[in-house]
Amino acid sequence: MQGILAPVQFAVFLISLALVLRYLFTGEGFAVATASIVFKTLVLYAIMITGSIWEREVFGCYLFAPAFFWEDVFSFLVLALHTAYLLALFTGLGDPRQQMLLALAAYASYFVNATQFVLKLRAARRDERLALSAASSIPGSRA
Repeated sequence: MQGILAPVQFAVFLISLALVLRYLFTGEGFAVATASIVFKTLVLYAIMITGSIWEREVFGCYLFAPAFFWEDVFSFLVLALHTAYLLALFTGLGDPRQQMLLALAAYASYFVNATQFVLKLRAARRDERLALSAASSIPGSRA
């Protein structure tokens, strides 16, 4: 599920980011930018829920497994900022520009968090390749 949701979420992020920036620079498209942020946030919630289930299956705990501790910690900042945007939107807190700037802060935190996960995944794949390479160089190894 993560392999599907992560790229979808990133595509939704890029589209929404473009719509938010368009609104901030031109003042046009507030409704579509807002809808895209809400949709992006729902996709974020979905990936966080499925990610915690995956973490439970692989590491035995829903969150803060040692292998992903700091990524999970930062994920809470991402969730908090996205949720703060929804609260601002639905309670009318701040004007539209302030709400869009809050969305940009949420998006910046998401980008950092996504980068953390990509780097962690690349390192794990590199380590796996090195381990397989080392195992195959051992005489009598079947790796």
